Amino acid sequence: MKKIIVLLLVFITCSCSLEDETPQNYHEFLPIESVILPSEFVLNEAYGITVNYIKLTSCHTFNDFFTAQEGNEIKVVVINTVSRNNCNTLNEEIEATFNFTPTEVGSYIFKFWQGQDNTGEDNYMTMEVPVVE
Repeated sequence: MKKIIVLLLVFITCSCSLEDETPQNYHEFLPIESVILPSEFVLNEAYGITVNYIKLTSCHTFNDFFTAQEGNEIKVVVINTVSRNNCNTLNEEIEATFNFTPTEVGSYIFKFWQGQDNTGEDNYMTMEVPVVE
């Protein structure tokens, strides 16, 4: 019986992790400062849409864009991966581009996320671009 208890204690002790289980990386939305958009789109032609945002530290790395489309309205957010290493403050303007192909005639309304106000409401830079055939 003593051997079983000792084995159980050894097993429990060895199976416990003493390492910090906090993720080493996480994702963060960063506000878009400015956007380069054409004055109009031609139906079914691909366009690069360029945004500028501020890279806060050396630990921030561009990850992707989050886009959500509802009808002709498209919300766009920049996502950075942030590592938990020794970071240097940068506040450096970065350019990132995503591709967009209009598939309907009319216009598209882009809402580029610019952060939240004091009440937690999302703020957007809204730009409308017509589509021609």
